[in-house]
Amino acid sequence: MRIHKQSSQSALLFAMVASVLISSSCSSENLDIDSVISEFSNQIQRDVEQDNVGSISFGISQYGKTIYSDAFGLMDRETLRPARPDHIYRTGSISKSITAVLMMLLVQDGLLNLDDPVSKFLPEIETLQNTQRNNPTVSLRHLASHTSGLIREPDLEEAASGSIETWEDKILTSIKHTYFQAEPGEEYSYSNIGYGILGLALSRAANMPFIDLVEGRIFQPLGMSSTTFIIDDKTEDLLASGYVYREGIVDGTIPFNEHSGRGYKVPNGGVYSTVADLAIFSEFMTGGEPRLLSENLRNSMMSIQTPESVTEGYGLGFSLSQSGSGVWWISHGGSVAGYNAYLLFQPDTQLSIVLLRNYSGGVTDLGRVARNLGDKLLAITQ
Repeated sequence: MRIHKQSSQSALLFAMVASVLISSSCSSENLDIDSVISEFSNQIQRDVEQDNVGSISFGISQYGKTIYSDAFGLMDRETLRPARPDHIYRTGSISKSITAVLMMLLVQDGLLNLDDPVSKFLPEIETLQNTQRNNPTVSLRHLASHTSGLIREPDLEEAASGSIETWEDKILTSIKHTYFQAEPGEEYSYSNIGYGILGLALSRAANMPFIDLVEGRIFQPLGMSSTTFIIDDKTEDLLASGYVYREGIVDGTIPFNEHSGRGYKVPNGGVYSTVADLAIFSEFMTGGEPRLLSENLRNSMMSIQTPESVTEGYGLGFSLSQSGSGVWWISHGGSVAGYNAYLLFQPDTQLSIVLLRNYSGGVTDLGRVARNLGDKLLAITQ
């Protein structure tokens, strides 16, 4: 079902920032915005039909306005209900971006500094299994930029299982089974447990439960009314059922069970959302209203913090990459049992693309198709 389709090519052209110069290897002579979006939409529909598992919901927006949104496939295989763009999906690691925003809000409040040691708020971090010759000091910045040197997952069976009410206890137990694979600041090493630790440290710093903080400081002020950590009676009917798809076998058991909790993975993978709400989030990150964060703090989140490269890397809660023409794209993907998600936006033009899928193992590379679409739309305006 198609909703919010806007066929006015001029709307997007008007919104594009004329001062941003784009050069692209793809020819735009025979392209217009409507045809590019139509081609993209048709490809998503074909991919979903080929997979024959669930659905993909997507949206394209700019400056707070939806340019196009659509959904193809089923939100639930048992009831055969078709997906809609307002249906709710798990976002996986896009949750890390939200946790990083909370961190910056607390920085703005003066409750913490980015380079504060985590032990200032969470002394239990001293129980990390240290395999280095010295005793590394891990900062909040290290955790938020994946430069802490910590391993990806704790060496603890069932760390990622259990009710959402017990996630903090799982973090504290997991810390004792987490060790360093590199010195803090030495390299980019993606760490889910690192972001779990960060979320608990932020809660301690503010002396409030983490979920309450995120809802009160981010979701509610931004009007992200369909974004949540917990599916309740109000949101249950809009939740797209998740499916694991492997070797032709479709299984919804694990995704269903994880709705009650996923162990320590709350600050790093616990958020549910919609295409529209994630578009609101990206608009906020590019300077839209309400401006919860100062421009300086927002820009620092979208500045490379990792040491490996100056043209791509990780900031504070976001992946960053620069095209050959100098255009920066900001993104984050997410993957949990039965769900994949991708958020992409371009700060200068405020163009945002969101894709949500309620099954894993599909033929669509969400990140690749989002970036290709974004590059084509920008190229048309040069």
